[in-house]
This record gives sequence, structure tokens and C-alpha cells, in this order.
Amino acid sequence: MIYYVSTCGNDCFDGTVDAPFRTINHAAQVAVAGDTVRVYGGTYREWVDPKNSGTEHAHITYEAMTGETPVIKGSEIITDWERIEGTVWKKILPNSMFGDFNPYAEKVSGDWLIDPVDEGLAVHLGDVYINGTSMFEAYSLEGVKKAERRERGYSFRCDNLSTDEKIGNPEDTVYQWYAEVSEQETALFCNFGKFNPNEELIEINVRPCCFFPKQTGIDYITVRGFEIAQGATQWAPPTAEQIGLIGPHWSKGWLIENNHIHHAKCSAVSLGKEISTGHNLHSLLDKKSGYQYQMESVFKALLADWNRESVGSHTVRNNIIHDCGQTGIVGHLGCVFSKIEHNHIYNIARKQEFWGHEIAGIKLHAPIDVVIDNNNIHDCALGIWLDWEVQGTRITKNLFYNNGRDLMIEVTHGPCTVDHNMLLSKYALEYAAQGTAFVHNLMCGVVYHYPVLDRATPYHNPHTTQIAGYAFVYGGDDRILNNIVVGHEKLSNKTLGYFGDCMDAYTNGMDAYLEQTRAISVTKDHQKYFEISQPVWCEGNAYAGITKPYRFESCYADAKGFEASIEEKDCAWILTLNTPMSVVNASMEPVTTERLGAPRITEERFENPDGTPIDFSVDYHGLQRGANVIPGPFAKLSAGKTQLTVWE
Repeated sequence: MIYYVSTCGNDCFDGTVDAPFRTINHAAQVAVAGDTVRVYGGTYREWVDPKNSGTEHAHITYEAMTGETPVIKGSEIITDWERIEGTVWKKILPNSMFGDFNPYAEKVSGDWLIDPVDEGLAVHLGDVYINGTSMFEAYSLEGVKKAERRERGYSFRCDNLSTDEKIGNPEDTVYQWYAEVSEQETALFCNFGKFNPNEELIEINVRPCCFFPKQTGIDYITVRGFEIAQGATQWAPPTAEQIGLIGPHWSKGWLIENNHIHHAKCSAVSLGKEISTGHNLHSLLDKKSGYQYQMESVFKALLADWNRESVGSHTVRNNIIHDCGQTGIVGHLGCVFSKIEHNHIYNIARKQEFWGHEIAGIKLHAPIDVVIDNNNIHDCALGIWLDWEVQGTRITKNLFYNNGRDLMIEVTHGPCTVDHNMLLSKYALEYAAQGTAFVHNLMCGVVYHYPVLDRATPYHNPHTTQIAGYAFVYGGDDRILNNIVVGHEKLSNKTLGYFGDCMDAYTNGMDAYLEQTRAISVTKDHQKYFEISQPVWCEGNAYAGITKPYRFESCYADAKGFEASIEEKDCAWILTLNTPMSVVNASMEPVTTERLGAPRITEERFENPDGTPIDFSVDYHGLQRGANVIPGPFAKLSAGKTQLTVWE
């Protein structure tokens, strides 16, 4: 059955092409497995709450009519503003328009939200948009009148590193709002600067999401071709119910593709957990650490059918995702066995109205057997952050640039494969993990790596959610093979370095590691593993600028003079390289799943989610490598200046 929806329709109609429904949500109450809901262009201000599941081979499909772009918004238009002073305007709204959810009375809150936590500086879930641009919330009515910008000045880097570089809109703005909420009404005060709001499009958040089932277990849904925007999504840590503008809500097999998703207060796409496994208990009760509650949520999830048969296996591809306060894509537990492919993600956490530990273009916890492939991630506070139980995960052929940090991997044991990526920001990697293979990447930024010996985290039987054990992060057990490493920043901070000499403290290979463990008294059990460094394997890399090889690296290329830069031209991203002959003529040992072996803790091979070997002989562009395997993401390079289209 095909149902049609139009802004000129009526929900009393029968949903045919000649008598379409008025709302997408009405269609979502009647569509069943195998049905398609086709939506005409126009703006639909509603919360689409699908009632029924599709099946693996008969999705319920929601799609735009060919050549049209329907827009689903969590906002409403506000008119008839009253000028009260200079450029400041006022609007009184009855609380009845918000129903049981008033985003101007609800604060951004939850576990691991760091700033602001002061009640007087609270940031609310509401937002005001002038011609589609999100305004800033002011601390007070006086602040609105003075047009003072709420400059937070958060650092690009993690809390224990300092830098003068800051995130945020480089231009001061006078476009601010402030809300006063009473029992009966909400008063909005806005400084619109030179604009008359009665002559512009002014919208405000009223709904927490746009396309998100209230019930869990709504499986096999396809959503394609929509613009989805302006929702009051709440802060989404791994210990809370995670709601996005769009998401499957603890279901299986969603396909989210070819959409334009933007201006979520916190998160745009959620592949995350539901509420029964815990909801901000650390910040609410403070009885246990957030770490402890997160550990509990993993075990509770196993009781809530956290397995391949019930949850995950989603595909998120070909979407444009931007201008969100926390994440472009978020997900704890519910993201397992999923694919995130060819998305353009940018301007995440640039507004800086709040800050915390769960912010990134893509932030996933427990991304078991997740493939993150060929995404373009730039101008984000952090590009990709993978945390806890990163096992069987592959990060491949992604473009990173102009991020605070490109990639972070934390408290996990592998196997995780990071291959054929371009990490072009000044800060390439924060690494508090073990058991990762870095293969055929171009890395132009610093690395910060460290063990974590006070938080043990779970690991799993291969390609399942079944917990096999848990362990500390000792650091090391990594493979750093056939990368191009470029570094020009002089480093005064001793915790920062570049691949490979930043790995000099680690043991050279498993044989040397076992020799050390066997030399320690047999009376020691777990204690001895804290006393020696884990092995690493570093070979076949090319080093440019101030970078140096690992102290035991016997085969490497001196890439003196190598340079890389990226620019956008007409919706194509062009990589400009200056390549020396030493790289062009290099001949390194090919990387294979067999050569990579398995991490010491998990004993799972570096392989595809289906258990087959990864084919590293295919380069970033899908070209086959020849007999001479050169470092970096590309099978062949020419000496001198070269320009390559790396994303479109």
C-alpha cells in the first residue's frame, strides 16, 4: 500500500494520491510492513511517532516525493512581536501551546555535563531561530538588552591539555533570547538587532524530537529524502535515554538516508539506549560514579534483549548533519552491528552554550561490529569519539579536517581497525585504549596516548554482545603499519607526540613482551601486567616534518618535504599533496588480517563483522595496490604536487 501526505491534505481523507493525509504522523499510525508513505514538499511541524514495525524484507518506508523536499520541524512560527526597548522585543505565549513539555522550563542536564552547572547560568532546551539561524540564550533580561554574548571559550582539547585555540562562532552576535516561565505563560524576550521580527521568520523549539517512536521495538523503518530540524533534544550521555531529532529508539534495522538533519539542541541522530537501563542516576543521586552506573547499564541491557536479533543493525548514510549542540550521531548499546556511511557532518558543538564529555560529530559507546566508512567530518569540537567496548569496529576512508580533535578512542580493548583515513587537523588522535590497528592512514596531527588503570571495561565474545570479561587499559597492543605521518607543531607538552616515536616506551612485539612477563616471579598474578609495557608493532610508515620512527622500526620511509592540505571547491573536496620520491618508490610489506593477529585481551582477529578477512589491498579510492605497497591511503602517488578529489 502507498499512502500520500500533503500540506494540502486532511487526515480524514483516505491517504490516496488524490486524497492525501495532512500529517506524516497520521500515516505512521496506519502504515504496516511493506507500506510506503510518500510525502509532498512543504513544512510539517509535528512529532512523527511510528506505531508499527516493518520486517527485514518489507520495511515501512517514509520518503519524499521525487523532486520535492518535505521538512519536519520540532518548532513553531511565532508572530506578532511587541517592541519593548530599542532592538528588544517581547512575546507572551500560553503554556498550553507546549503541552506537557516546555523546553523553556527544561534545562540541558544529565551525567557528564560539565558546564554550565550553576543554576543562574542554566541553558535551556528551548531555542529561538531567526531566518533559520539559532540565536544565543542570555543569562537575564538585562543581558538581552545589553546584547552580551555568552562566550564560554571552551578549549579545543581535553580537560588536561591547554591551548589558545578556541571553538565557536568567530563573530560576536546580538541575536539573543531570554525566557521567563510562570505557571500559566512563557515570556520570550529577544534582541533581534537590526531585524524587525514581524518581517522575518521567527521559530521556537516546542517538541523534543521530529521522527522518533515513543515505544521501543519499532523495527525496519526507512526514512529518506527529508529535511529534519529544530528540536529540543536533551543531553544524551551513555547513562540516559538518548533521544535525537530522529532515531530508532532501541529497535532494529532502520535505514536513515539522504536526509538533511540540523539544529538539534543536543543530538541529531540517536542510535542509543532506552530509559529502563538507567537515566542520569549519577547526577540525580550521586550515590555511585557515572562509570559504575554505565557498567550497570551494560548488564541491564543484556536483560533487555541487547543482542543481534533485537537491536541495532542500522544504516545511516548519505545524510548532511550539522549545527547541533552535542553530537551529529550518538549511540550507546543500540548502535551495535550498524553502518555509518558517506555522511557530511560539520559544525557540531561550535556554538558553545554548554560543554561536557559526550560531544563529537559521532559519539558511540559499545559500537560492536560497527563500520564507519567514507564520512566527511569537519569543524567539530571532536570528529569521532568511540568509547567502551569498541570491538570489531572499523573506521575507514573518512576525511577529517579543522576539528578540535579528529579521533578519540577510549577505554577499550579492540580489535579496532583505523585504516585509509585522512586526519588533517592539528590534533589527530586522543588515544586511551589498546588493541587498535592504524593502517594506511594520512595523519597530520599530534597524538595523545595514555593508559587507564582505574576503570576496567567489558569485552565480548567475537561478533556478539555476550560479555567475555573486563580489563584495564594498559596501553599498547597496537599495530601502526604503512601510515604517512606528518608533523610540524613544536611540542612543549610532553604528553603529546606523533606516531611512531611516541610509542617508544612500548615493547617491540609479543615475543619480547612474553619474555618480560615470564621473567617476573610466578608468585605475582595480575600485578605483573601493571609493571611492563604491552607490545606494539610499528613498520612501513613514512615520516615527514619533525616526526620520527619508532625506536625499533626497521623499515620506514623518510618523507621529508611531504605536505598535505584540503579545500572545498564546488561541493568537491580537493586534497593537495606534495610527495617526495621516497614515498612514491617505497615498497612496504602488505597488511593482512593474518599479519595483524589479535589483541592480547580479546583474542579476536582484526576482521570484518562477518568474520571474513579485511582486504587492505584496496586503497581509499577503491583502486588495487600493486606489487609495491606505499604508505598512506592511496595505492599510487606521483612525485611533486598532486591534486586528488577525496570527497563529493
